[in-house]
Amino acid sequence: MNGISLEPVQDASAWCGADFETDRTWEYVLDDTHRRELDLALAGVKDRGLTVAQLSAANFPLPTLSKIAAAVGEDVGTGRGFALLRGFPIDGYENSDLELMYYGLCRHIGTGMTQNSDGGLIHYVTDGVLKPNQGNRAVGFPKLVSMHVDLMDIVTLLCVRQAGDEPESYLASSITIYNEILKRRPDLMPRLLDGFEWDRMDEHGDDESATSGYRVPLFSLANGQVSCRYNRSWMKAANARKSQPMSAEDEAVLDLIDEIAAETRLAFPFGKGDIQFCSNYTTLHGRDAHALEPVEDKKRLLIRIWLNAPKFREFSDEAVVRYGIGCHGNLGWTAEQMLAGDNLSSRARRDDGAVRLQP
Repeated sequence: MNGISLEPVQDASAWCGADFETDRTWEYVLDDTHRRELDLALAGVKDRGLTVAQLSAANFPLPTLSKIAAAVGEDVGTGRGFALLRGFPIDGYENSDLELMYYGLCRHIGTGMTQNSDGGLIHYVTDGVLKPNQGNRAVGFPKLVSMHVDLMDIVTLLCVRQAGDEPESYLASSITIYNEILKRRPDLMPRLLDGFEWDRMDEHGDDESATSGYRVPLFSLANGQVSCRYNRSWMKAANARKSQPMSAEDEAVLDLIDEIAAETRLAFPFGKGDIQFCSNYTTLHGRDAHALEPVEDKKRLLIRIWLNAPKFREFSDEAVVRYGIGCHGNLGWTAEQMLAGDNLSSRARRDDGAVRLQP
């Protein structure tokens, strides 16, 4: 099977939601000392006139909170694949201040990456006026959000204001899903190793194709680490763009993934001042639908940051598995690359269309 091990993964990234009903080590709660550190760091960067794109761990010092950030980074990168931080300060701050504090905290974990057509390092998840240009993505709308991954190494979400009916958030271990498929339907694994083409949701550049043009493995293995890349909507959109509806067999395979995710997921409340951190290789995330809110200042409002981190994981083909679904148009650039204008030139690609990592 293309060199992939048929042995189940038995490390911390394979879990079920029931495992964390009493084990709360995945939650970190900020105290007044941590909040004072954020406020002092914010004042410092504002005094120097620094922008989000200029922030680093060095110029946004967090003497004790940085230790929690490091623990979160380990949890996400080499542990269970997710963490939840509670108690981030919201009240009394403008959105621009929240952006600086949140991004400054995240710089203690990784490097921010652009994530929308605007080339934004900050993305407002809402159906209100702050929603950025995001192609055909339905991010922020009240409908059910099915379990999926985002496009860089880590997705992190800060809740500024939750919907009035307080929809539950969900996480599931994609590694547990891998293990369950090996147990229940190992015959399906070759199809999942082969993978699916992904749509670019009309956020590609003028010289780029509307889909990936190549298949991205749903599961892949490198040096004993299994990585998962799963977003059913984007995969189906690639088929639809070519007027080739997904086959009944493929739909059944993805149905099984969704069923296992629902069986094994962790459900939790996600309220004001909470931050989710998730690996996009070992964890799926989603949420319940919520009611449409017509009043702008009562609408659900999250801030999202995408991060990459050095030596985050081993990849069977880094150009495809790591960069193959998120590096197009104004997506997948660092702040330094955006400031240098690299996004205005064609991205280097291999003959198969994947991002070329070396010249």
